[in-house]
Amino acid sequence: MTEYEILLLLDPDLSEARQSEIVSRIRENVERGGGTWDGHDVWGRRKLAYEIAHKPEGFYHLLLFSSTPEVLDEITRVLRITDGVLRHMAVRRHSAPQPEREPVAQEPEQEPVAEEPEQEPEQEPEQEPEAVQEPG
Repeated sequence: MTEYEILLLLDPDLSEARQSEIVSRIRENVERGGGTWDGHDVWGRRKLAYEIAHKPEGFYHLLLFSSTPEVLDEITRVLRITDGVLRHMAVRRHSAPQPEREPVAQEPEQEPVAEEPEQEPEQEPEQEPEAVQEPG
């Protein structure tokens, strides 16, 4: 079994019942193929960067499941021919194991010292030499 996620973009004019029907059909295909349904996250109506099929908005659903590649191919085929699906994208989820880390002793935090920009030393204005009076 491989973990997948599908980002599904549906026509914003579809009723909630029709949207639920499309999602439930995908879930049925996953479960019929021996996969597991991991979750469904409704992102809601969002403005599109560019119009798709003359629609400035779309309704997003994120579907999470585990299945065989053959089941994913069947789901993709069904989504391509389903009315109301503007776009879909299936990607493989990577659940990489977290490497074990040794605990690192934390040093006490010190406040950073702000460095002042170097300034040229101020020069005294040139003074005219004082006239020395000779006694006399």
